[in-house]
Amino acid sequence: MRRCSIAATILLFIHYFWSGSPATAQSMGDLNLQVHGYATQGFIYTSSDNWNTTNSTDGSPAWMEAVVNVTAQPQPKLSIGVQARYFLLGTYGNQIKLDFAQGDYKVNEYFGFRVGKVKTPAGLFNETQDIDPAQLWILLPQSIYSVAGRDSTLAHLGGVVYGTLSLGESLGKVEYRAYGGERVIDTADGGLVQFTDQGFQMPTGLSGPVYGGRLDWKTPLSGLMVGASEESDNPSGNITRGTFQGTVAGNPFSTPHVFAQYERDKLMVAGEYRRGTPNDIIRLTGLPPVYVAIDQRSFYGMASYKISEKLSGGLYYSSSLDRKAAFTSARYQKDWALTGRYDFNPFLYAKFEEHFVDGTETGYSITDNVGGLKPTSRMTLLKIGVSF
Repeated sequence: MRRCSIAATILLFIHYFWSGSPATAQSMGDLNLQVHGYATQGFIYTSSDNWNTTNSTDGSPAWMEAVVNVTAQPQPKLSIGVQARYFLLGTYGNQIKLDFAQGDYKVNEYFGFRVGKVKTPAGLFNETQDIDPAQLWILLPQSIYSVAGRDSTLAHLGGVVYGTLSLGESLGKVEYRAYGGERVIDTADGGLVQFTDQGFQMPTGLSGPVYGGRLDWKTPLSGLMVGASEESDNPSGNITRGTFQGTVAGNPFSTPHVFAQYERDKLMVAGEYRRGTPNDIIRLTGLPPVYVAIDQRSFYGMASYKISEKLSGGLYYSSSLDRKAAFTSARYQKDWALTGRYDFNPFLYAKFEEHFVDGTETGYSITDNVGGLKPTSRMTLLKIGVSF
């Protein structure tokens, strides 16, 4: 709540500073206020292994989301945006959270900045993974975009500077973004499952500095973009195991991404590679330290095609491997996904997705599967959504 209050104060200050008057002095029309949102209901079935705290082997409807987005433009160069989300996936979520609350001032095409709780420009899809109506996929490749960890990866508290630089007609243009601030990882975040599976709990979650940048090269070949991003994190926090208490911290670690996307007419092709190398030390009073080291190599390749005005289809292959993990099915994951989407009208849509999963590295926990994890599974996903 304190962090939300800070973000709101920053936004009000920006508005007052640039408009020269209190926010209440302008009419709703002057603010160019827009309200959008969506709601979705999902259904999950897995042939083996319960997925992300759901009882998916029996079929589970415990997956829903509702989002409201409010934007205003009180000045031609200034925009303000806030997005709230209710999210439930098994036992994850079941509460309303602030996805982002940011003020954006664009000086010109070469330079602009955002402050508040801002989206983190890391990877190809991180800044758009919260916009389900715009996505063909029910699940983006989980090797990089974990649905259970979206809260902590989508945004950070701080700022982003951005702009576009022209390289001339023969070389295209470059879009840049640089950012910094604080990353906050909630205690129930799905990304912490490697700790909870070992009996650890983080009562206040983790937090720490984050910074990085992203470059997109819009090449002279129409529709082709090639890019890279890098983020550096250093989270820490309190941790418990039974009656023992202590701290978890690590060295700052870097996560580079390289990606490319090609769009032409009804076809889209994209791919991405990421490497994450966090190394944490858990220190509990009265016990020897525990070292948690990860060397995760992840990539995917995808393609989609708009078959007709209302029907779209796609395919991707996603792979992840932790080269420092024990030689079990939790060391890796390979996922073939087939998806289809049908738009009944501009406001109502339905999606179907079939996954062929080998390995249990992402989304599967021994806590949810007391009989043990099986190395392979098929997963069927259905989702219906309404947007406004």
